[in-house]
Amino acid sequence: MLAGLAGVAGTALGGFFSVLRRIRHPRPIHPHGLVLTGQATWIRDAAPSGIGWIDDARGTPVEVTARLSRGVGLPDRLPDVLGLALRLHDDDGGHADVLLASTGIGFPFRFVLVPRRSATGATFGSLLPYRSARGPVLICARSVPPRVLPADLGRLRRSLKEQPWQVRLYHAAPIDKWHPFADVVLRPAAEMDSAELRFDPVGHPLPGSTTYLWARRLRDPSYRAAQRGTSGVGRGRSPGIAGAIL
Repeated sequence: MLAGLAGVAGTALGGFFSVLRRIRHPRPIHPHGLVLTGQATWIRDAAPSGIGWIDDARGTPVEVTARLSRGVGLPDRLPDVLGLALRLHDDDGGHADVLLASTGIGFPFRFVLVPRRSATGATFGSLLPYRSARGPVLICARSVPPRVLPADLGRLRRSLKEQPWQVRLYHAAPIDKWHPFADVVLRPAAEMDSAELRFDPVGHPLPGSTTYLWARRLRDPSYRAAQRGTSGVGRGRSPGIAGAIL
């Protein structure tokens, strides 16, 4: 029943993104972003999640590539749904991609998109759960400590050059409290934003996790619509931030 309803909703979303992509090519949403780079350090004795990628505490920092963007691309003075895409690299040349969007933090608002002017005070959540050995798992990211950040990407780049952005990653069951598992320090990357930088949580999932059938049926049509016609050169292909809001 749930998978059937998700399939209907997914087909409708796929049609919407197909139309939107004709108007706004190559990124139908989150057209402009700030590319970031840094490292993630795992927190010792963190609460287990059931996902191996989260629970396998690493003794050395993990290299991170990230992209912070505004969903609709509204003027900086207006609230917008923010997206935070994270790529965590491993020593073997592989990586896992995580797409997050600005949401609430408590239940049920962690399942609701929340427009923000800037990343100041924002919670970036996964919206849809990962499937783990312990059940459904959500992921979120928050600034630690809280910090005032400019909405304008140019000013934000200059601010983060002076002081890197510190973000903490959390996991939680859908209605339970959040548990911290890693700290990420991000600064502006040398490379500028481009259509070739794509994050793909489907092609590069978190090791030790799977997805629910209803979640795949809900988001896959929009993934295909957003990916259509893209080369995916350089960083892997994905719908960009379409995945973060689905």
